[in-house]
Amino acid sequence: MKLTLKANSKINLLLDITGIKKNGYHKLFTIMQSISLGDIITVEKTDGEEITVSCDTEGVPTDKRNIVYKCAEKFFDYAGIKKNTGIHIHIEKHTPFCAGMGGGSADGAAVLVALNKIFNTNYPEKVLCRIGVKVGADIPFCIVGGTALALDTGAIVAPLPDLEGYHIVVVKPNDGISTKEAYDAVDSLEYMKHPKNEQMLEYFADCDFPNGLKLCSNVFEQAFDINGRVDIKDIMNKNGAVASCMTGSGSAVYGIFKEKENAEASAKLLEKQFENVYICTPEKNGVEIISQKN
Repeated sequence: MKLTLKANSKINLLLDITGIKKNGYHKLFTIMQSISLGDIITVEKTDGEEITVSCDTEGVPTDKRNIVYKCAEKFFDYAGIKKNTGIHIHIEKHTPFCAGMGGGSADGAAVLVALNKIFNTNYPEKVLCRIGVKVGADIPFCIVGGTALALDTGAIVAPLPDLEGYHIVVVKPNDGISTKEAYDAVDSLEYMKHPKNEQMLEYFADCDFPNGLKLCSNVFEQAFDINGRVDIKDIMNKNGAVASCMTGSGSAVYGIFKEKENAEASAKLLEKQFENVYICTPEKNGVEIISQKN
């Protein structure tokens, strides 16, 4: 069997750090949203005896370091499938690197969904999430997808009403920052202003998106600067964005627009300064099966 899937990336509509666990991991309160920008993942059962990975983009590891490889291993371990089962995974990259958009996590989520179907294990979503969280904290959300609240390290995911009728412009500045550097910067803050978490959650639960989106916020923006971020948000806001914010630990910045024309006008201006500009829409799913060949 051969499956081709779309692994939708994500943005953080709200991202707060509420504490640090005994194991050193940060406790999060975040509302995430799947968007239409995503990688294309092909998963195929082979006659070989190992997991192999390929990618159309230079610089992406195609060995055991890749999240998709790790997810396949964890799936086989959980399902009791013998180690010498042959599977090939191909990644067609569209989501930018070091952007805070969960590209690798989305790819891993797609692999888990594919293997569940290929091997007829029929695991429910919550079991796939349990397998995925062993590899990455964002993977459970990328499996569930849509609009959702994520808590703790990101492993607890609660679906929310779908965000609909909006257009999203995403810009990846040339500069990037590693996740470790971003968290180190946050930890060094003497004072952190926290977003209005409960109020935004209440708005989203009640489908009051106009008021909810006014509260989009990311505490990482207090900890470090990314060249171009202020200019990006300024252009978005001047062109009618109802919200503009950095996603994840950076460095991508998004703007949310009610009118498509405003999103397009903003993107056109941003393309004059930045190479990676995308116009997206909210998605209801984290993973979509595009085609299946038996």
